[in-house]
Amino acid sequence: MTLSQPKIIVVGGGAGGLELATRLGRKLGRKKRAHITLVDRNPSHLWKPLLHEVATGSLDDGVDAISYLAHARHNAFNFQLGSLTNIDRENKKIVLGELHDKHGELLVPLRELEYDILVMALGSTSNDFGTPGVKEHCIFLDNPHQAHRFHDEMLNLFLRYSVRDNAEEKVNIAIVGGGATGVELSAELYNAVEQLTSYGFKGLDTDALNVTLVEAGERILPALPARISGAAHQELNKLGVNVLTKTMVTSADVDGLNTKEDGKIHADLMVWAAGIKAPDFMKDIAGLETNRINQLVVKPTLQTTLDDLIFAIGDCASCAKPEGGFVPPRAQSAHQMASLCYDNILAMMKDKPLKDYIYKDHGSLVSLSRFSTVGSLMGNLMRGDMMVEGRIARFVYISLYRMHQIALHGYIKTGLMMLVGSINRIIRPKLKLH
Repeated sequence: MTLSQPKIIVVGGGAGGLELATRLGRKLGRKKRAHITLVDRNPSHLWKPLLHEVATGSLDDGVDAISYLAHARHNAFNFQLGSLTNIDRENKKIVLGELHDKHGELLVPLRELEYDILVMALGSTSNDFGTPGVKEHCIFLDNPHQAHRFHDEMLNLFLRYSVRDNAEEKVNIAIVGGGATGVELSAELYNAVEQLTSYGFKGLDTDALNVTLVEAGERILPALPARISGAAHQELNKLGVNVLTKTMVTSADVDGLNTKEDGKIHADLMVWAAGIKAPDFMKDIAGLETNRINQLVVKPTLQTTLDDLIFAIGDCASCAKPEGGFVPPRAQSAHQMASLCYDNILAMMKDKPLKDYIYKDHGSLVSLSRFSTVGSLMGNLMRGDMMVEGRIARFVYISLYRMHQIALHGYIKTGLMMLVGSINRIIRPKLKLH
């Protein structure tokens, strides 16, 4: 590509998209070698693995969220607030939908942005598999808005419990999906109850909470080795979580979940975290090849199979592994893909060969709030997985987020942010109550 200043658009400001836009801005934007634009429908970024902490109030996203506009200004790229609605491959343009205020008034009409290179990094949404009643009665923890909705409803339930008349009444919360999100949220709820008790919620303790975690498969955390899944299952049982495996949810209604095996699971609050898909509008968008869950099918170079000028990274990309199977939808995958996409865009601009993406499994860790952390390290870098738990695992788990912050801010600013965060935890409440 011999263009003097190509227009590079990254759609989606998640873990991979924001890291990529940041690196391209620093490398190309500052030197006026390319025009970089990040598009996202939200005004700020929050690392998705933290959403369960926002949902329970353990984390204040007002502190940890990153303003796209401010970050773009500091890193020499542009930011456009909006939602992608279409791609015009023939004219190399993307279309962004209208923006309205909370009253429905039109703020910004349809827009078209030209590109020379387009990177799709839209992430994923929860997959309800067409289960009746799920969309109407369950919360999906896909974004901060939904996390706040869960938090508000949770606090209302606990407040109602604190003035209850029936001493046998409990707060019933059901979570569908035994992956990392479901497991971490289950544990975090017990931490939230203990914190709320210290803030004077009358009669509230862990006995008041009835959490049911529902998994259709043989075990929770199916992507991890069986011994790690077993350790997490045991820890959840100790907390009081009712873990149901081999249980298929057939529908949801206002009173709870209906299952094929165990009948009715009564719940006051329900979360669906049982699978992912790319957004529905992505299905065959612009004639590009997509799979059954709407992901863009990519070549090993992360270019889409039908258009070399369009890349896809992260959860919205279907990338086959040489040994079989597909790259899993994890934050580490998005980080690795962003790094390779960055290298390949630079190579494309210099008319050099592009590299193939090879997924490196560094293992997975699951946080059970302050109670425990379990997981495996090194993945395919050694024979078998090295199981870790306790303080070491918690340190490594936190380090994953620090790596993301370093990719966005550098070492010095990340260190300062850690210092400020430590001070905030001392002088601010431990739990967000509104």
